[in-house]
This record gives sequence, structure tokens and C-alpha cells, in this order.
Amino acid sequence: MTKYLISFPSEAMVLTAEELPIVGAAASAVIEEAKAAGVLVFAGRIEEQVAPALVLADGSVSAETYPGTDIRGGFTVLELPTREAAVEWASKIAVACRCAQELREFGDDAAG
Repeated sequence: MTKYLISFPSEAMVLTAEELPIVGAAASAVIEEAKAAGVLVFAGRIEEQVAPALVLADGSVSAETYPGTDIRGGFTVLELPTREAAVEWASKIAVACRCAQELREFGDDAAG
């Protein structure tokens, strides 16, 4: 089975205050469905109020980040048998979140 990253940047989700709880409930329902199906690895969002840190090769910590990396938004990792199944789940998440989702495939697991 392959792990897939389904994600969106926070600015893609444009909702009114009234829509936010509806979308939150719909997204939670899809995540619960993925849990029940046994395909959920992880789901969450980047906490944008907490500054990122770059841990350097010598172990020191910098407030800088890699240039061009502004990672924000929601992320779901699912373990699925096919890319077609990943597209189906990404579609469910897109409908629930009311915004397009980006689908990426993880390569080999270094841990084996």
C-alpha cells in the first residue's frame, strides 16, 4: 500500500463565519470515515500562530526557514491500494472542505 498526502493551503478555504462550523463537521465526518475504513495515517493542520524553526546540521536552531517554504493549511495522509482510491478520497475531502485538494504520493519508506 502507498501513502498519499492530500492537502490545501489555508488561503484556498474561503468561508463565511456561518459556513465554518458546517465545513468543519463535514471534514471531520470524512476523517472519521477514513478512520473507520482503516486508511487514515494522519490528519491535521499547521498551527500558523507558532513560528517554524530550522534545525541546522550542527543541531543549532534558527528562526529562519528554507527560502520559498511557506507551509500552511490542512493535511491528510492516507494509506491506500491505488492512486484511483487516493483521488476518490481527495474528492471527498474537497467536497467537505469546499476547496481543491492537492494529491501527492510518498516514495519508499526509509524505515522499511
